[in-house]
Amino acid sequence: MAAGVPPDALGRRVSCGTDYGTVRYVGSVSRTAGIWLGVEWDDPQRGKHDGSYEGTQYFKCRHPKGGSFIRPNKANFGVDFLTAVKDRYGLNDKQDVQYETGNAVVFGTKTVEFVGMDSVAEQQRQVQLNKLVDISVRECAVSNAGQEEEISRTCANMRHINLSKNLISSWETVIAIASQVRNLETLNVSENKMRFPSTSTFTTCAFSNLKILALNQTEITWTEVLLCAQGWPVLEELYLSSNNITVLERPDNVLQTLKLLDLSDNQLLDGNQLHLIAQLPRLEQLILRNTGISSIHFPDAGFGCKTKMFPSLKRLAINDNKISQWSSINELDKLPSLRALQCNNNPFMDTEKNPETLIQLIIAKISQLEVLNNCEILPAERRGAELDYRKIFGKDWLEAGGHWNPEKNKPSEEFLAAHPRYPTLCLKYGAPEEGELKGRQPLTLKNQLLTLTIKCPEKPEQKPVEKKLPESMTIQKVKGLLYRLFRIPGSDLKLSYKSSKLEGKEVELDNDLKPLQFYSIESGDCVLVRW
Repeated sequence: MAAGVPPDALGRRVSCGTDYGTVRYVGSVSRTAGIWLGVEWDDPQRGKHDGSYEGTQYFKCRHPKGGSFIRPNKANFGVDFLTAVKDRYGLNDKQDVQYETGNAVVFGTKTVEFVGMDSVAEQQRQVQLNKLVDISVRECAVSNAGQEEEISRTCANMRHINLSKNLISSWETVIAIASQVRNLETLNVSENKMRFPSTSTFTTCAFSNLKILALNQTEITWTEVLLCAQGWPVLEELYLSSNNITVLERPDNVLQTLKLLDLSDNQLLDGNQLHLIAQLPRLEQLILRNTGISSIHFPDAGFGCKTKMFPSLKRLAINDNKISQWSSINELDKLPSLRALQCNNNPFMDTEKNPETLIQLIIAKISQLEVLNNCEILPAERRGAELDYRKIFGKDWLEAGGHWNPEKNKPSEEFLAAHPRYPTLCLKYGAPEEGELKGRQPLTLKNQLLTLTIKCPEKPEQKPVEKKLPESMTIQKVKGLLYRLFRIPGSDLKLSYKSSKLEGKEVELDNDLKPLQFYSIESGDCVLVRW
């Protein structure tokens, strides 16, 4: 092997300036002198060809212009882990003192000689390295573990390591580093395109305490994840975005402690792939952003029932996908523990032009949801959404066989498939009355005006006042009107309302920025004013 070229150069990761690549060929090239490295670049724009030169194929590339030849002296094969740590944290030999020659140190113009200076400086470095708990050597060209046991002797207290975007070529290198860190809890090796084991013959205790692992952009497959996972006995969070994972398999006897799984930016074959990971017993958060899924279905549960899949799932992200049917949103109500959902940028959201109505529909369809697209769902907002849903689809319910008389109430299977929560909402609020079932009317001023009775419980001598108010009027503006009406400071007002449909219940109008229609107030309701 030529000078400057490591004996294991083939397959190694290298950098050249700001570009990263993998060595696919080491040797001579026809009609040129000396040794060349054939590199397949991560960014095909950096390359010139597919690994062939003057009719000879020296190596292969995935992209027709993803490769090129460079001289060995242009390639950076990286440094060992400890060298990178010392460089990053200013603890290498060159940074200990300003001037040093042998055991003499220059202070200004005066030279002072110290006996055993080298050993003292080394001890000081050792103490400082041992204090490090959270270490980041991102983009520090780390390629190997260095001398055996050197890391464990030098950095005994490390718990969190960021090794992202380095020159690590294989999972074995990660094991060689991690096996020397006894209490490793967090490890980020993202943006290292590396080789992973293809069989389960290897065993390691390197990750016995690992809780969080990031393997984004490492080209790992799901099969390789399951093989490596045998060595992650207590792992709680696993990040696998942008790995071209398309097919999943059942994780038998592995990943059973997992609480968070991020599969974003992997184009899954279809939504049914999710069934293969649905039995992870402790999974609380699943991130499926931009995975190409177009539908979600839990076939083990019927209308109004809960699925046995994803028993612990509380938070789900399905934004930036291809979900076009509301039936997939209906299916999410089957998840027994779901509390938070992110679903922006899906085609089904284009079916409703009014964004407020869109949010209300999602809230009404998923009974236990508490957070939607990072916004908390207040109890009054849920109540308003469910009441509106009950009214909007009341006419469809009647036409499909619904009836106020429970004995005659037999809505069709088609209606229940489209609105599985409707029977529950009728039990909760009562079946919609005939006067409510007017469908969605044109938004004329007449349709928008509410006739409300306004009372002051704390001033019985004050006669109730009847007012016609636009349903789009905000609570803040209502308070301003009442200030003028009752001559009391608007900021001190506390508003609530009672409805004949909610006997004994009083609903607070507690958000000044919301319109009256947000609280599902109807003509004939009574607004109560206190201060």
